Amino acid sequence: MFHVKPTFPTTIAAIATPVGRGGVGVIRVSGRNLADLAQTLSGRTVAPRTATLASFRDADNAIIDRGLLLYFPAPHSYTGEDVIELQGHGGPLVMQTLLKRCLALGANLARPGEFTERAFLNGKLDLAEAEAVADLIDAASEEAVKSAARSLSGEFSRRVRALVERLTDLRMHVEACIDFPEEEIDPADRAAQQAKLAQIQTLWVDLSREAKQGAVLRDGLTVALIGRPNVGKSSLLNRLAGDEVAIVTPIAGTTRDQVRATIHISGVPIHLIDTAGLRDTDDEVERIGIERTWMAVRKAGAALLISEAGEAIPPEQAAIAAQLPPDLPTLWVYNKIDLLGRPKQGGADGMGAVLDQVANSAANSLPISALTGEGVAALREWLLATAGWRPTGEGAFMARQRHVLALADAGGHLTRAGVNAAQFDLFAEELRLAQAALSSITGEFTPDDLLGEIFGKFCIGK
Repeated sequence: MFHVKPTFPTTIAAIATPVGRGGVGVIRVSGRNLADLAQTLSGRTVAPRTATLASFRDADNAIIDRGLLLYFPAPHSYTGEDVIELQGHGGPLVMQTLLKRCLALGANLARPGEFTERAFLNGKLDLAEAEAVADLIDAASEEAVKSAARSLSGEFSRRVRALVERLTDLRMHVEACIDFPEEEIDPADRAAQQAKLAQIQTLWVDLSREAKQGAVLRDGLTVALIGRPNVGKSSLLNRLAGDEVAIVTPIAGTTRDQVRATIHISGVPIHLIDTAGLRDTDDEVERIGIERTWMAVRKAGAALLISEAGEAIPPEQAAIAAQLPPDLPTLWVYNKIDLLGRPKQGGADGMGAVLDQVANSAANSLPISALTGEGVAALREWLLATAGWRPTGEGAFMARQRHVLALADAGGHLTRAGVNAAQFDLFAEELRLAQAALSSITGEFTPDDLLGEIFGKFCIGK
């Protein structure tokens, strides 16, 4: 199923546990014929897949540490090669000394992600499952952990392969028809092909929708908080984050550089950026902060345009709104409603004026109080909806933007296949291209430079 490279000629080793002190530290080694290396390290013959209590020794036979040695002969290991794990005491110097001993015995220091890369290239994991390893390690919420675990167990890959199998069946049917003259094609064959294509497109729609949900759960949404000074951007950031991450003072220009915080709403990461207040200024430091604000806005996935409730929208705020990218989802947030009175019977002062502001605004609008939290629940719901999160009640699998783009590419080819269904050669070619796009998700057809980019972002030792 996979393009398997020849067995790697080198042995690799790395510390698999995080930097710092800990009760236990792990050295991982992968390569060919490691039984001798295991015996040299421990001074004894070790049984496969058995935890062996051993003293790890240096070149002079002096004890470096005492711990457990695990030996997994190929192919029954994580990488598909011989694998050794040394579990010793988790002091940094102990781990470094053990690692140096492994390197002295012929191992090379592993690159980031090289163990998992070997697992992929040796057919132990497909590419989507390999990526799920990194996603599971990086998961920052319980929902993300569950979704990454589902992808690692092969749920996403099984869905992709089921779609590929149906495409393969349809391709065989269509390509068989290419060898026959047009008049010999039974209309029932054409109807069967159309029915199969419709079933494939239905499965594609469901898989694409769930992949987008998985990508949202992994990547989240970056949101820039923008507006004039002193409208409560930092207070709102603190309210959403549930912590005093930004300095709040009545002095205009307090925030001169970006303050960032990540919150999780229903497991979805929302990356908040509190930016410098936008205004004309002669202060060089503040001016640089304002330039960075606009840079953050251009990179953001959404913006909260914050004003003070009850006041007429000043020209500066209108000018800020006019400079926002036209396709940037933007919510006008009217803050400090706690300073206003409630609407009188039949009147429109106080809170009523705010509600009139909201009703008359051309953009999405929401009155809130960063101080009391009023309206913040609705703001959280807007952030989730803007991120694209739609709770399904079912467990999601983790997906990446790469997967979403590959599915979109496959969908385009499926659409063109339907348009060209009467021309069997074009029909068959579009189906082939759709299958290739889907297969790139699991790694059957994947360029080496993409593999380097994917595995280069892994942590060392994994």
